[in-house]
Amino acid sequence: MATVIRMTKEFSFESAHALEGYDGLCREIHGHSYRLFVTIKGSPCDDPNNPKYGMVMDFGELKRIVNEQILSRLDHSLVLRDSPRNRPLIEQFSERFDRIVRVDYQPTCENMLADFAARIGANLPSHVKLHALRLHETATSYAEWLAEDNR
Repeated sequence: MATVIRMTKEFSFESAHALEGYDGLCREIHGHSYRLFVTIKGSPCDDPNNPKYGMVMDFGELKRIVNEQILSRLDHSLVLRDSPRNRPLIEQFSERFDRIVRVDYQPTCENMLADFAARIGANLPSHVKLHALRLHETATSYAEWLAEDNR
């Protein structure tokens, strides 16, 4: 049986959001210094003629995928739910700012993780599986997504 290894890479990005209809301070536009931990799993390449010999996946390739799917879209952006109530605000902001991201969900840490899991998982090589995501919204608060809970 092949050895299964888990690998984790940490990413960070700055982003703002507002939670429409929320009954606390997070209904206001506010920002976070997010830290995202992406854990994949697979078996190291056992072909000594392959340049990736001994690797589950090149960290550089994982970085490229996360940059394309998450960071390039969200870093220094304002994330808002695309709802009838928010649309006039989104349109007004879009006239002035370039990095307004519309999502079809409430942009909580939890919902962002589900979105990230779908985006990252769909772009991994077939021999690699997304194992876990951890998104720190603050220094003391984070949410986790685990593949075993989402089969």
